[in-house]
Amino acid sequence: MKYTIDDFARLIDHTNLHADATEEDMKKLCDEAKEYHFKMVAINQCQSKFCSEQLKGTDIDTGAAIAFPLGQQTIESKKFDTEDAIKNGANEIDYVINITKLKDKDYDYIKKEMETLVEVCHKHNIPCKVIFENCYLTKDEIKKLAEIAKEVKPDFIKTSTGFGTGGATVEDVKLMKEVVGDDVKVKAAGGIRSSDTFLALIRAGADRIGCSAGIPIINALKQRMKDDNVDSIEINR
Repeated sequence: MKYTIDDFARLIDHTNLHADATEEDMKKLCDEAKEYHFKMVAINQCQSKFCSEQLKGTDIDTGAAIAFPLGQQTIESKKFDTEDAIKNGANEIDYVINITKLKDKDYDYIKKEMETLVEVCHKHNIPCKVIFENCYLTKDEIKKLAEIAKEVKPDFIKTSTGFGTGGATVEDVKLMKEVVGDDVKVKAAGGIRSSDTFLALIRAGADRIGCSAGIPIINALKQRMKDDNVDSIEINR
């Protein structure tokens, strides 16, 4: 498949999830998203209203992070926060699983949590992304989570918060995609800072990339296309 610069930009969730991000930082994030035509801004839940107002009239989504970055809230708490974010203008949701419950092999809890949040999102016709935080998981745990997702069918499963001990890897994206196939999409996030890594993750099966380095990545791809005198890049998956 051939990707133009705009195709690449529309894969990017432009991210600022820092605890000390100001309103000025959020405005800058939204302005950059509009300039580069990114798919979404990824922000903390409390900034949903401000960012959705900044992006009003555009096709750029406001993506609220729920139970971020630890995932250690109850299902009811996550449900409330999801509904609150949506009420305040969020039209995509990324939530962190309860890693403790996964480690305890309480798969029924993990499935119930996923079903609850997917139901809330789909009731409002918005995408739900499930953050695994792979740096804390074994390959078997990643596979088990992906199997649950294949059954529940969130819109995306996601590699990382970017706040753990590691981020997205090609190996993990391949494993996740291998399990879910075409039933669920994969989002890669965490530590993605170069155009080479960006392209490698897309080749591995990622349909969305969460990063704060979207601007330098897109600029590097523009330069690459200019140097090669092409208007698109072929990606074989």
